Amino acid sequence: MSQSVPQFFKKHFSFMFPLPLWLRLAGGRVFNRSTVRNYKDRRLFFDKALKALSFNGISGDYVEFGCHGGMTFKLAHQSSRRQGQSIKLWGFDSFSGLPDTEHEEDEHPFWQPGTLATSVDDFHRVCKRNGIPRDDYKIVEGYYENSLPKFAPNDEPNDICLAYIDCDLYSSTKAALDFLRPRLKHGMIIAFDDYFCWSKTHASGERMAMLEEFSDNDRWSMLPYLNFGWHGMSFIVESKQVG
Repeated sequence: MSQSVPQFFKKHFSFMFPLPLWLRLAGGRVFNRSTVRNYKDRRLFFDKALKALSFNGISGDYVEFGCHGGMTFKLAHQSSRRQGQSIKLWGFDSFSGLPDTEHEEDEHPFWQPGTLATSVDDFHRVCKRNGIPRDDYKIVEGYYENSLPKFAPNDEPNDICLAYIDCDLYSSTKAALDFLRPRLKHGMIIAFDDYFCWSKTHASGERMAMLEEFSDNDRWSMLPYLNFGWHGMSFIVESKQVG
């Protein structure tokens, strides 16, 4: 690694925190070389996925479910622009942290109500600092059970090339997949940031929601594509209908 860990955090993560805080975190246990590696893994994923989509003629918008910190939003924008793509970005988030959970499928020691919160104003500031013009993106604020049902199937975004699901919980992922169901198309990519995060006692989380949606789906199958870090997995949506 050509840069020290603190230098890397100053370049890539200072947008997420006030300066004194990120300096403390960079030298402590929260942010370390593993976090740097996860950042680079995500960046490589976006480069590869958007390149594959462009090469195969799969156009459309980028939608992100769970936008805390703005890091993956930044990576999606930067990667698409480096490759000459002008895709629009959509961010769906409560901007108030994780919701209260009612299902045992949501149980996880790390996902606690109210955590992982980035306010709307902070998110806009992050985007501005990262060179993302306001015209390039749109955010939809609210917990998914309230915000997503307001969209009719033909409402924008209705042409999606890449969906990035980072909402952690089973129930939130299920709501995101319900939203995507009428918007699925052959060749698009769906990524799950926490696919390999599960309960110690039962099936749970993003992986369970994905399996429920696609295991017996008559129309769509999920072709495993790229994994990223120890936690993330992506799939190419393939139509089962020929012609």
